[in-house]
Amino acid sequence: MTVEATEPPPPSRGPTRSGGRAARHAARSAPLASDKRPVRAGLTGGQYSPLTQAEVLRIHDTALRALEEIGLADAPPSGVRILTGAGAVQGADGRIRFPRALVEDMLALAARDLTLHGRDPAHDLLLSGNRVHYGTAGAAVHVVDVEGRKYRESTVQDLHDAARIVNQLDNIHFLQRPMVCRDIPDNREMDLNTIYACCTGTSKHVGTSFTEPGFVPDAFEMLHMIAGGEAAWRARPFVSNSNCFVVPPMKFATESCQVMEACIAGGMPVLLLSAGQAGATAPAPIAGAIVQAVAECLAGVVYVNAIAPGHPAIFGTWPFVSDLRTGAMSGGSGEQALLTAGCAQMHRFYGLPGGAAAGIADAKLPDMQAGWEQMCSNVMAGLSGLNMIYEAAGMHASLLGYCLESLILGDDLIGQALRCVRGIEVTDDTMALETMRTTCIGGPGHYLGSDQTLALMQTEYIYPATADRTSPKEWEEKNRPDLVKSATARKERILSEPSAARLDPVTDAAIRARFRIHLPG
Repeated sequence: MTVEATEPPPPSRGPTRSGGRAARHAARSAPLASDKRPVRAGLTGGQYSPLTQAEVLRIHDTALRALEEIGLADAPPSGVRILTGAGAVQGADGRIRFPRALVEDMLALAARDLTLHGRDPAHDLLLSGNRVHYGTAGAAVHVVDVEGRKYRESTVQDLHDAARIVNQLDNIHFLQRPMVCRDIPDNREMDLNTIYACCTGTSKHVGTSFTEPGFVPDAFEMLHMIAGGEAAWRARPFVSNSNCFVVPPMKFATESCQVMEACIAGGMPVLLLSAGQAGATAPAPIAGAIVQAVAECLAGVVYVNAIAPGHPAIFGTWPFVSDLRTGAMSGGSGEQALLTAGCAQMHRFYGLPGGAAAGIADAKLPDMQAGWEQMCSNVMAGLSGLNMIYEAAGMHASLLGYCLESLILGDDLIGQALRCVRGIEVTDDTMALETMRTTCIGGPGHYLGSDQTLALMQTEYIYPATADRTSPKEWEEKNRPDLVKSATARKERILSEPSAARLDPVTDAAIRARFRIHLPG
């Protein structure tokens, strides 16, 4: 949903004791319309800016200089034709360089205010301004077994299960493939089964990748079958291509560029993903890593709009941080949180739909370390107004392991992050002077039973679905519930029910007749 925050109900003219604790419990348990919920997809961020305006302009200017003076290597022949045809220059060294005026012209053509569709229109995401959406992503090759405290290779069933869980989580707004189907060795079958597993698990927007450009036509054939025809697909494309079109530093990824060209021709939105690693494949300074990511993504903006002006594309400045003691990635660091927030500020500067990574844990299990690592970057990314916050839940071991229990716990965590994004509404009603007056002068001297308190219980406050807020006494009486075990129980409840996003039997049978689907029918 993309509804803006609404004003709270007016305060009461006098507190009452009607209902007390039972009334409060009933109010909290009652279903709430999606546009009245305290948090939801599309809340407006942008309150936090790690860069000054002067610093933003310096980064922009330096990125343009990098494109003009250094350029990018290894464009495929088709890319060379597209880019030079638009006004880029190929030097004797083979590098494609981008005149400043060309970049500015293509920025003027680039899509803004785009919608990422779900198969269910209720899950459409409007990427406009500083609207914030959280979801999954990544290419983890392991699943975290929390009970055995070990890692095992991820399977297509794990991916399907993750999609089914995402479909039931209010604060996870989209599903980009978080795991690789390691049990499918054939890359074509893996790509196609990834789409099938995701789309039959959730009706939210799905993001995926393709191993080779030759696999894209088969994928579109499957997507047309799911959508009900090519026209229906093109009207509401519910899958986007996560495309690592560059190999940092400053080189095109030849096959990924060809995939991108095929996806654009097929009407699929693209995520222009630049994923350098500061200190390894990007400059070590945070500012330098942002400059390179911006330059690479600006090259992508030129590429896309030279093919199809205004084609839906996400400015995916997605650099990561290294632990410079070892060179290993450190996705859960404070530096990563700053880097993502700085990239968010650059997409705000360009007015382009933007996405980057947050919520990654270096921790191997859903523990206290994972909690602080995931919360820090998720809150900062949301406050920075990042449109698409990828890898926000479930990701461990610096992108190597995915945990379904952590995905469920992440729904609670992101709910709290979204409440921070929503901020504080200051009006005559919310300052509550009249409620204070009637409570303190002749009233009960507390606000627990007031009409205003009861009215705001669900619209002003968010309550965790899994986290425990009981007193120590109540916790003991409930046999000391364990957080991770509670997440496992919720996971099992979700997976015990049929997928709400499953295809109709006729379509499913047709897809299974045409493609080798590895999930059981």
